[in-house]
Amino acid sequence: MQEIILNIMEQFGYLGVFLLVAIENIFPPIPSEVILLFGGFMTTYTKLKVFGMVISSTLGSVVGALILYYIGKIFNKEKLKKIISGKIGKILKLKNSDIDKADKWFDTKGQKTVFFCRFIPIIRSLISIPAGMSEMPIVKFLIYTIAGSLIWNTILIIIGSVVGNNWTNIVSILDTYSNIVIVVLAIAFIIFIALFYKNRLKNEKK
Repeated sequence: MQEIILNIMEQFGYLGVFLLVAIENIFPPIPSEVILLFGGFMTTYTKLKVFGMVISSTLGSVVGALILYYIGKIFNKEKLKKIISGKIGKILKLKNSDIDKADKWFDTKGQKTVFFCRFIPIIRSLISIPAGMSEMPIVKFLIYTIAGSLIWNTILIIIGSVVGNNWTNIVSILDTYSNIVIVVLAIAFIIFIALFYKNRLKNEKK
């Protein structure tokens, strides 16, 4: 995978970075760290510039995020309620009120997570889906997405340009960071599910 990414970037430059970052946002397993750090490194031995790398990668981030945002819009709250009202809802013990609560939370507190999640592996891509589902205003979504992506992309590209040939060492460090984050998120998700069903059982007994 890494070899393919590097070959595309060396062959197509800014366009390659744009396309790879857009795809990475839709398909998170593609490592954005490799794209951005190598992109920074490329500015040390090619005519490509840091500014151009930042702009092309951020545009790719926004395009990828918008695709997931509109996928979320397709599977909006009302469609989720229809799904929940069937067998799936009974199996998972979910109600329409749970969808309303989740939607209300995102409207009041969750929108800023679109910005902060741009710094978290995998989640930085997937957060666009609930944003679309809750019909977050597109202007606000774009502002948070552009701001978060711009900061993340700029930091990694500059690091790549500074460390030069040692950019792979930074990739290893970020891989460790990604693995830790994924484990923490998995644990948090399990705890959340456990508490959710514990509270549901308590309410049913009342």
